[in-house]
Amino acid sequence: MSPGVTGNSKCKASATPRTNGYGHAQSPPAEPADTSAPLNFEDPISQRQIAAKSNEIPAFAPLLEPLDLRGHVITADALHTQTGHAEQITAQGAHYILVVKGNQKKLRRQLRHLPWREVPLQHRTRDQRHGRREIRRLKVCTVQPGLLFPHAVQAIEVKRRRTNRRTGKTTIKTIYAVTSLTPDQVTASQLAELIRGHWQVEALHHVRDVTFAEDASSVRTGTAPRAMATLRNIAIGLIRQAGWTNIAAATDHYRSRTDHALQPLDLEI
Repeated sequence: MSPGVTGNSKCKASATPRTNGYGHAQSPPAEPADTSAPLNFEDPISQRQIAAKSNEIPAFAPLLEPLDLRGHVITADALHTQTGHAEQITAQGAHYILVVKGNQKKLRRQLRHLPWREVPLQHRTRDQRHGRREIRRLKVCTVQPGLLFPHAVQAIEVKRRRTNRRTGKTTIKTIYAVTSLTPDQVTASQLAELIRGHWQVEALHHVRDVTFAEDASSVRTGTAPRAMATLRNIAIGLIRQAGWTNIAAATDHYRSRTDHALQPLDLEI
């Protein structure tokens, strides 16, 4: 990986970093991410059952604690943009990219008010799938004197323009994120790939919810939900390894051709 980010800009933040201990904590540095090998963002490596009347936040720490995260980059949606989560990730020798929304109001306000118009465009991609055209534009900058989040050194703005090919309707959404990766550790194109990889993980949840009707499942007691989630993940993984890109079409095929369903396992009836 060639170090550095060409054209990386320095933004001046209007607020000063917090001094509650988070912003000054030191943690073991992680090695720069190796992006020379193909990245696969869709194979689950760990899961944890959410306690009743709870949410994902308390499950974050015990999910990551057993894993060797050194040299890896953790991505998460806005729910997990928590100071404690950032501290844990860096303490385990990893880096993070975290989406910022309303649960971090001061940080989001800081990101929105950065002089993005003065920051040059650093990455742009076009994509066509699922009946829509999508253009993603990414800008990234280091922030001085600092971001209002522990270990965050770069701010990211992604503008996502989607056009429905059937109706012609266009929507534009701006997404903000922060990362502990420095300009010397990651390029703008690599940041874009990591963020896109995170959206692929979100797509996996969509497949489980829509194609496998996970949310509608009546299996809700004991460890049965976790076992069913594991079986769904295995099924999706096997289907992808068999070369399918459309999971719904694959499940319809295997449902009607049960003799083919054992082929991904190298079994015969």
